Amino acid sequence: MKILFPNGKLQHIPQSNTWRYIVIDPRRFRSIAIHGFFLSLLISVTAAADAQTGVKPERSPVLVELFTSEGCSSCPPADAFLGKLEHLQPVNGAKIIILGEHVDYWDKDGWRDRFSSPDYTQRQNEYATKLHVSDSYTPQMIVDGSDQFLGSDSEHALKSITTAAQTPKVGLTITNITVDGRHVSAEVSAPPFPFKGDLYAALVDPVDMTDVKKGENGGKHLEHAGVVRTMQRIGSLKDLAAGPRKFNLNAPSDAVPGSMRVVVFAQRSDMGPIVGAASTPVTP
Repeated sequence: MKILFPNGKLQHIPQSNTWRYIVIDPRRFRSIAIHGFFLSLLISVTAAADAQTGVKPERSPVLVELFTSEGCSSCPPADAFLGKLEHLQPVNGAKIIILGEHVDYWDKDGWRDRFSSPDYTQRQNEYATKLHVSDSYTPQMIVDGSDQFLGSDSEHALKSITTAAQTPKVGLTITNITVDGRHVSAEVSAPPFPFKGDLYAALVDPVDMTDVKKGENGGKHLEHAGVVRTMQRIGSLKDLAAGPRKFNLNAPSDAVPGSMRVVVFAQRSDMGPIVGAASTPVTP
């Protein structure tokens, strides 16, 4: 599967036994390629400025979700970009928290993604309905549950994250993490807030790697960032009015809980905007 082509012709994308079509403007292709250079420059300048001043401005959490798959040949650049967003934190005022959600509809095309889950496919489909997207696709990036776009579009991502960082959020705090085998428990709390919504928690692998044997990425060594291994609803924001809320998560059998991260986020009902997020290592 190839999404960006410089010839401007109608291209087809096989996915989940259906066909999806897009038209690529050659001028847009060039602008994305050129912007990649300026993104690197922007990140370098921002990092240098922070190092020189020694000042770390207060940052607002912004949740960036990437729906991806090891079976999708246009996904690796988006996976790499997702990792850079977390590692470099290139947007002033934003604390970027990432979730790499591997969908399962590519598993029928020659390679089964070991991180894929129908739960993430369902979440993406619900976003498609909420955000008025005609059909799900990969790589798809969604910022704070409100804005969706091609996962490798760095220009759109930076603008969207900048806007999201200016939106008021619930100050979620994760504490009292304990590990018992594959069982991880913790508590989430928040000061008084004016929002309503659902609370979700996830166990995340900061980094994962796979040598793909078959399919569109056959023969490639893929690196993933922020891979969601399990995610579940743990209550609602109103539950926090009574104090910290304890929750429990079970890591998959092939995961190492001590090397994972816990991410908790608050989302308005029916897949609405993200109104708060927090992330912390399982083992400090």
